[in-house]
Amino acid sequence: MQYHALTMHSYRSVRMHTHFMDWEHQPKAFKIYPSHYRRIPLEKSNALHRFIILIGGITAQKSYPGMTYALRTNPSAGALYPTEVYVQIRDVEGFENGIYHVNPYESALVLLYPLNVDEGVESALGLKCVEGFIFLFSALYYRSSWKYRDRAFRYCLNDTGHMLGALEASCYVSEREYRIVYDGDKGMLSRAFGFGSEEMYLSSAIVGIESEFLCQTLHMQLPNVDGTGTFEQNRLIEESYRQTLHLQQKVQKENAVFNVDKEALLQAIWKRRSVREFSTASMRAEDFQTILAFITQPIPSDVDETVEIFAVINKVEGMWQGLWKDGVYLKSGNFAQKSGYLCLEQALGAFSGVTFFLVGYSEQNYQAMMQKAGIIGHRLYLISECLGLGCSGIGAYYDEEVAEFLDTKGMILYALAVGK
Repeated sequence: MQYHALTMHSYRSVRMHTHFMDWEHQPKAFKIYPSHYRRIPLEKSNALHRFIILIGGITAQKSYPGMTYALRTNPSAGALYPTEVYVQIRDVEGFENGIYHVNPYESALVLLYPLNVDEGVESALGLKCVEGFIFLFSALYYRSSWKYRDRAFRYCLNDTGHMLGALEASCYVSEREYRIVYDGDKGMLSRAFGFGSEEMYLSSAIVGIESEFLCQTLHMQLPNVDGTGTFEQNRLIEESYRQTLHLQQKVQKENAVFNVDKEALLQAIWKRRSVREFSTASMRAEDFQTILAFITQPIPSDVDETVEIFAVINKVEGMWQGLWKDGVYLKSGNFAQKSGYLCLEQALGAFSGVTFFLVGYSEQNYQAMMQKAGIIGHRLYLISECLGLGCSGIGAYYDEEVAEFLDTKGMILYALAVGK
C-alpha cells in the first residue's frame, strides 16, 4: 500500500527527518463534551459499570517534572491515546436507551442522544436492532501526528486495535461474547457524530443480541466538539484514511477459547504496563507456548485478514536462538543484537526473551489488518502480565530491513518485545 511505503523508517530517514516537539501546542488527551450533556458516573463496584471502565479506563497516573499523564487499560504509542470510544446502549437495565461518549477522565458515560424507538447506528452497520451494546471507535489523529507525523495513521490503527483488545478482555472476564464490525457506512456515522476531518471513525464491536427487527435511519446530528484543543492538518493521513475506507468482507465466526483464569486476567488488566527494560533471565519454553496459544485464538469479525507472527528467540530455556515462525526455525543463530538494531536500535528488541514481528499482506483491508495487529499485541501484553513477564509494543522499526531479515514481501505491522 502506498501509505505504508511512504511512511517506512530507514537508517537514513530517521536521521534526516528529525523534528522538534512543539510542547506549547501539545493536543489534549481527553475529549470533553460540554456540561449540558448529562453524565452517568461509572463505579468500579458495579459489575456493569466495571465492564465499561475496563475498555480504556484510567488505571494510574505518572508524574514527571512539568507534566502528569494518565495510564489506561489500553497501551498507546507515546501515551498519546488517539482512540475515542462511544457506545449505543439498548434494553440494558440501569441505562437509558441512547448513544453515549465514554469519558475516562471523568469516569462517566456522557449521554449524547436519547434513542427514539427503532432507530440506531445499526442502520449504518448493516445490522438489525441490537439489544445490548454497540461500541464505536474513532481516532483523533493529531494526538499522534503531533509527535509521529505522517506515520501516525499506523499508530491510530494499532492503538484502536489495542482498544478492541481491551474490549475483548473485558468481555472475557464478564462472560460476554463480542464481534467486530470493520465495514459499514463510515461517512454516515461521521456525520451523525459531528466528526470533522480531524476525527476518523474506524470500527465497531457488538456486545449483544441482534433481534429480528430492522432499525430506522439514525436521526442524530451532533455538533462538532473539539477533542484536541489544537490541530495541524495532515493531508497524507486524511487521504490515506479515505483511500482505505472500503473493505472486502472476510467473515470469521469462531470465538476465542482462552484457557486463563478470569480473576488473573482481570488483575492483569489493572496492572498492565509497558516494560522499560529486561533482566538477564530467560523465559520458560512453556510460557512461550502459552503465549502463542493465547495470541493465535480467532478474532470474530466481518473482515479477518491474515496476520503472520514471526518470533526472534533470544532467551527461552530449552529453545535454540533463531528466527521462528509457525513451529519452524527459519534461521538459527543469535540475532538479539540484530533485532535490537531493527527496532531503531532500541535495547528492548535486543534484551527481550522474544521479539515478535507481525506481518500482513492486504492492501484492500489495510484498516482492519492494522487493527487486528493491535488486538494481537494487546493479547500479548495481557498474557505476559499473567505469566509474570514484561511486554512492550514497538511501533518504530526499519521496515525494509525487517522485511529483508524475515524474508517476507509483506508489510511490517507491529513489533513487540517480551521477557523477564
